[in-house]
Amino acid sequence: MKVAFIGGGKMAEAILHGVLSGKVAAPQDVSVGEPVSGRREYLINEFDVLADADNLKTAKDADLVVFAVKPQDLGSVMGQLKGHLGPQQAALSIVAGAKMETLAKGLGHQSVIRVMPNTPAQIGEGMTLWTCSDGVDDSRREMTKSVLGTIGQEIYVSDEKYMDMATALSASGPAYVFLFIEALIDAGVYVGMPRNMARTLALQTVFGSTKLVMDTGMHPVELKDMVVSPGGTTAEALKVLEDRGVPAAIVSAVDAAYRKSVQLGQG
Repeated sequence: MKVAFIGGGKMAEAILHGVLSGKVAAPQDVSVGEPVSGRREYLINEFDVLADADNLKTAKDADLVVFAVKPQDLGSVMGQLKGHLGPQQAALSIVAGAKMETLAKGLGHQSVIRVMPNTPAQIGEGMTLWTCSDGVDDSRREMTKSVLGTIGQEIYVSDEKYMDMATALSASGPAYVFLFIEALIDAGVYVGMPRNMARTLALQTVFGSTKLVMDTGMHPVELKDMVVSPGGTTAEALKVLEDRGVPAAIVSAVDAAYRKSVQLGQG
């Protein structure tokens, strides 16, 4: 498989690393179109891949062309490549808010794939939702599935409406979790714990709790109830969180991110 990346930023690097580590493609079959010379040099030295400032040269002959640019740069990049992608090539976009109709029109190409990954992909623990147009054949779908599988879990959906929902929940989600972890560490320091100790306790607690939900398959409510003793410390803490509206605030935050994603997609 030959893969071309248009844009060589952090998420492109995460997918690139996954593709090479998973042996989905060899270094000589991966090319990156990147305007910043220092970044090109880094990718060449780190991964032994091809890198060039010319996007047309980069995309030529690739089976999968991955668009990993900033949303504000997508229009100009599509303008460069419009009409230059062949029928055997698939265009895969990780650009937030860019709908398949926008990609198809902007590229003059009907084989498009829309992907919404998240930052844990950088360590192979990402969550990715993806969909594609009818113009993407079975072989390209399997190719996409194998690529995304190298950076974590992936789910295919046939309805594009779920992409904005995934943007709000899983793509933005790491920031919500990081905020909670930060607050948990600060709380430990507030009650008198050394920061390094608080950090270790908070991180392992979040990690272990997540793994417990995943490994047991139990509902979070069941597991929460196992921690709460009548009239105990956990019950006291949960009452404060409920009184302060934390659960409702999380729902409102995800809903706000979802509505913003829909708005961005409408231009």
